[in-house]
Amino acid sequence: MPVIGLGLHFLFAILFAIHAVRNGHDRYWLFVLFMFPVLGSLAYAGAVWLPGLRHDRTARRLARGLRDRLDPGRELREAEEAFMHSATVDNRLRLADALAAAGRAGDAVGVYHDALKGLHADDPGIQVRLATAQFDSGDAAGAARTLEALIAAHPDFRSPDGHLTYARALAAAGERDKARAEFDALARYYAGLEARARYAEILQGWGEADAARELAANALRDERRMPAYARRANREWTERLKRIHASA
Repeated sequence: MPVIGLGLHFLFAILFAIHAVRNGHDRYWLFVLFMFPVLGSLAYAGAVWLPGLRHDRTARRLARGLRDRLDPGRELREAEEAFMHSATVDNRLRLADALAAAGRAGDAVGVYHDALKGLHADDPGIQVRLATAQFDSGDAAGAARTLEALIAAHPDFRSPDGHLTYARALAAAGERDKARAEFDALARYYAGLEARARYAEILQGWGEADAARELAANALRDERRMPAYARRANREWTERLKRIHASA
């Protein structure tokens, strides 16, 4: 049993190390994780991983989906009340997220802009959320500019969701060659099927039906090898890929 426990501790250390490298965090975390596999993992989870979930679109979407099924509109009401009671940065971001989730991305843009002040003026996580809201409100060029400024200011910052928004913004702006390069890079590391499903839909929209079906077929083969929980999380993208693959 002690051997199994030690193996689990090292497994968590490895997973957190991969997370640190992919997201451009300071390399001293690798030393902490492997020199102190138990305490190091707990420290990384508390200092980096858990706080980072609030910037993760997939995690936020899953939480929102559960709340919305239980009480549609509740999160927006509570976010508005919390912000009126105390206009903190966290409450402002909660309100912006709720507006975006409610289909009011244009309203969310202004709230995200207001959050980018003071100590948070250069916060990369907020900038990614702003860019996503800009894209969803129809301002693809603005989303691309926001993310290009972020890349210039924080070259080591990594955000799969931000990268996906950037690729989609380039495609929407007609920058096909640049969009292809970004989607090709995304395919090498993006967890889940969303990036490939969106790329396949874009290829289909460009009239490249054969390429879209090939991409969908490859993604669906990968989906069959996913564990059950991952297949459930990717159900929406699987259905969209199936429609593309079956298209004439």
